Amino acid sequence: MSTPPHDLVGVGIGPFNLSLAALAHPLPGLRTAFYDQNPHFTWHPGLLLDDATVQVPFLADLVTLADPTSPWTFLNHLRARERLYPFYFAEHFHIRRTEYDAYCRWVAEHLPALHFGHHVDTVRWNPERALFEADLTRLDPDGRTAPAGRVHARHLVLGVGTEPWVPEPLRPLADAPDVPVVHSDDYLAHRDTLLAAGHVTVVGTGQSGAEVFLDLLRHRPVGRERLHWIGRTEAFAPMEYSRLGLEHFTPDHTRYFHALPGPVRDRLVPAQWQLHKAIDAGTLAAVHDELYRRTLHGGWPDTVLTPAVHVHAAGRFGPARIELHLEHTAQHTRTRLTTDAVVLATGHRGRPLDDLLAPLAPRLRRDHAGRPRVDAHFRLDLDPSITGSVYVQNAELHTHGVGAPDLGLAAWRSATILNHLTGRRAYPQPTRTAFTTFGLHPRTPQVPPARRAARLTPPADGT
Repeated sequence: MSTPPHDLVGVGIGPFNLSLAALAHPLPGLRTAFYDQNPHFTWHPGLLLDDATVQVPFLADLVTLADPTSPWTFLNHLRARERLYPFYFAEHFHIRRTEYDAYCRWVAEHLPALHFGHHVDTVRWNPERALFEADLTRLDPDGRTAPAGRVHARHLVLGVGTEPWVPEPLRPLADAPDVPVVHSDDYLAHRDTLLAAGHVTVVGTGQSGAEVFLDLLRHRPVGRERLHWIGRTEAFAPMEYSRLGLEHFTPDHTRYFHALPGPVRDRLVPAQWQLHKAIDAGTLAAVHDELYRRTLHGGWPDTVLTPAVHVHAAGRFGPARIELHLEHTAQHTRTRLTTDAVVLATGHRGRPLDDLLAPLAPRLRRDHAGRPRVDAHFRLDLDPSITGSVYVQNAELHTHGVGAPDLGLAAWRSATILNHLTGRRAYPQPTRTAFTTFGLHPRTPQVPPARRAARLTPPADGT
């Protein structure tokens, strides 16, 4: 007897697909399964520094902004752990990153539809059965692999996340096992080695770079810090965190952005870098406070902080040191920096979907730059012969704007996907979410007409 197909299969279990799984869990008649190659839930473990906080309020958990009555809220996590009163008196609107990770692991441990230790090799469309097929490989903790069969689904959701990005000049050194050039994603795993190094250079002037620099600074001897911090941005710039500025992370702005022409969207995203790639003002203040403290007895700390610098070449200097070739983008001057270790806080890029979706490639429609087109319901634009939907999470920066990677929109996007998938208002959505009116002719969100949930077949016109 064959196993009945799933209504929805998710690839990847990061915060976004975890949000979707949590909101899908109570919906009657919805059969789901989510797969991830990691042995358990993990969220940037190399950056779980003790004092690092999540840059969104605790209300931006997996479910609250779609369903505050859900059993999977952060507050219910605190209640289950008997920590509700301590949290109440702590008055923390922004929680520590380690606490958010613990909350997500708590949710992941209780949702039965999650399957860790499974790699989805490829997906294809079976036209005879009108279903997607996904081939699985089981990954044992000791590294052994074994075929784990095939699952069928009416619809898919891809939440494969991002991967560390290393600039081209530094890739050979980052790949060498005996050279201390590490991405910030692996910082904690190499922290002792970095603290013991004679001179350390941090590359990248975003939040991760600031946190790594601050942690190194706090643990280096006064007057013998021997730290460099460099990056491409014109300044160690604070994150835009005004209340009206934050309205760029609302459904209103996402809908406005999605309706813009593709070339206009491409110009806007890099111009809005200070909304999501700059540094939290509190972290900048902590860096300055630590530097200032080290001047109290005279002298300056042995640190160099230089923005507007990029690495145009790199190589070994002798048997154990690294030489960085630097260029100042405004002065157009060049110099060389010799260092003992490098931390690359150079950000992340979306994991490519090409290998996973290779069988669907001929029927995947792309934009002017060759990127997948994504509609307002977060579906890939596929040939009409494919009647199932492939939804994406955090792979739509080019179509939905700076809110795509933001945790604050996770619950709304999950609810949007589930409402469209089921054909009903499983999670009622607000019609307005911002005081700002984006555009002269703001668009009103369309509510899909009610359909029998058992069909779970999205309308062909995407409305």
